[in-house]
Amino acid sequence: MKLLSGKHLQGELVVPADKSISHRSIMFGAISHGKTTVTNFLKAEDCLSTISVFKQLGVDITEENGQIHIHGQGVEGLQTPTTRLDAGNSGTTIRLILGILAGSKLTAEIAGDESLNRRPMERVMRPLREMGAHLEGINQPDLPPLRITGSSLKAIDYAMPIASAQVKSAILFAALQAEGETTILEKEKSRNHTEEMIKQFGGEITVEDKKITISGGQQLIGQEITVPGDISSAAFYLVAASILPNSQVTLKQVGINPTRTGILDVLAEMGASIQQVAIDSQNQAADLIVRSATLKSCTIEGAIIPRLIDELPILALAATQATGTTIIRDAQELKVKETNRIDATAKELTKMGAAIETTPDGLIIHGPTPLHGAIVDSHGDHRIGMMLQIAALLTDEAVELKQPEAVNISYPTFFKDVAKLIKEDV
Repeated sequence: MKLLSGKHLQGELVVPADKSISHRSIMFGAISHGKTTVTNFLKAEDCLSTISVFKQLGVDITEENGQIHIHGQGVEGLQTPTTRLDAGNSGTTIRLILGILAGSKLTAEIAGDESLNRRPMERVMRPLREMGAHLEGINQPDLPPLRITGSSLKAIDYAMPIASAQVKSAILFAALQAEGETTILEKEKSRNHTEEMIKQFGGEITVEDKKITISGGQQLIGQEITVPGDISSAAFYLVAASILPNSQVTLKQVGINPTRTGILDVLAEMGASIQQVAIDSQNQAADLIVRSATLKSCTIEGAIIPRLIDELPILALAATQATGTTIIRDAQELKVKETNRIDATAKELTKMGAAIETTPDGLIIHGPTPLHGAIVDSHGDHRIGMMLQIAALLTDEAVELKQPEAVNISYPTFFKDVAKLIKEDV
């Protein structure tokens, strides 16, 4: 696919709904008692995989007037699936479902597509086994397909070896069904949508800095959820409008949960011009107005990494246009995403002329460098594919993308939305 080119971005856009919250809205609705209604659900492939899995588990999920309705009967209402659960490409789906099924009365098998079946699951299986769950790899010890047999769980004290919202969330879902009080100690704070939604659905959970405490035996109640725009999708336009001259873009009602806004902090440090208006405190959302700016390099490391892990490929592109050397470190988590994002980011941007080096836990990017045309590849990773489209805007030369369909994982209308904002003459 030939990627779009353009010199300036102007206009207003509603970005897709938050992927993390969309996933969890289905999960919490399914294990709660009563009806949950979700407004502005993200109908991308990953989130549809979550709906599909819960339908396989016997949950009544319907759509009416653009809203998703989940008729939950608690974990005890889940039914043994007649076929293997299919998580598609979604790591969130498979990892969090393991936590939900760990304390159920069911036996189930779960797998995903070819990419997901290469992603290690040991780090989520370990704490769940510690709680008493029966989990095994069918072909290989820590790779899908997996078989899980629900059992009575006991509470644990667990120190997270790495910051991972998915692992933390799987433990929290299991802890809701465990006997006793579970404590999780985070290495660094990761996105906290699961903790927030436990409260939203009537559960009790205590968070003190990096220590999370939750008791088992809780019953959740169905709710009405409105999903804000996804800052991970907004990130591509935040960077694009920053690095393309004479650009100004308004992104409507984007989620600004503090555990997700690391990209705003880093771009501010780099000199970006981003303004928050129309702030909706209840739903943690705001309109973001971004204007062209001259960016400078920075170092991205430590506690901020979990707050922007999915945005690192697009931040690497921003760094190619910034003055100085940008260093990204402590980001080894990128190696176990849909692809090895450290290697894929460096490989594809290097094809376009970037001066970028890989390290064991990150990237070193020298800027600013002009980019040129090339044949590039998404590696089947939606965030790599979208980053490369933004990179293509920086050159008049042809950029051809292999596997463009990967963007459908989180943002099916991405290329159309970019086209809407392109203005050749300002």
